[in-house]
Amino acid sequence: MAASRLAVQAALSASLSSRAETTSSSPKPPSHSSKPRSQATTSSRRRLATAAGALLACQLLPPAVAGRGAAAGAFDLRLTVPEQSAEEAEAVVRTHARNLLRVKQFIDARSWRELQAALRASAPNLKQDLYAIIQARPGGERPELRRLYSALFNSVTSLDYAARDKDELQVQEHYGNIVSALDEIFAKIM
Repeated sequence: MAASRLAVQAALSASLSSRAETTSSSPKPPSHSSKPRSQATTSSRRRLATAAGALLACQLLPPAVAGRGAAAGAFDLRLTVPEQSAEEAEAVVRTHARNLLRVKQFIDARSWRELQAALRASAPNLKQDLYAIIQARPGGERPELRRLYSALFNSVTSLDYAARDKDELQVQEHYGNIVSALDEIFAKIM
């Protein structure tokens, strides 16, 4: 934290010294050309404001917790790292796929809001399972599985949009795409 504070203070002093140099060493422009002076003043103000903001942020952010090794304000990237092993994912992936396919009852009943809610509830679990399974596969198999994964979840998103628009033909089409994508994925991973 002390090093970052010193860096911010150095930037602040450099900004102030460059501002002092531009105001004292350069001759004053004629009164009819105030545009260059305005740009120089604006850029030095921006530098000053940026340095002051960084200094304020250093003061307000809590220090890193000792023993954790994480910096204050670090990103939590758990969404990109599977929280489950491939074996755990394979054990429940069929159940989550069945839950996704159960939205057919809402399509048949034309219950568009319920369809959207069911999609949004079931798709994330399946997405996490498939991601964990694909990451555990050998490198040669992954590109095809990623393509199928992408096609599946693009169809899920499109189905959600079609349900929002109450477009029955598009809903039927995207549901069919989901079924075929799931069949292809399961043929390759099981």
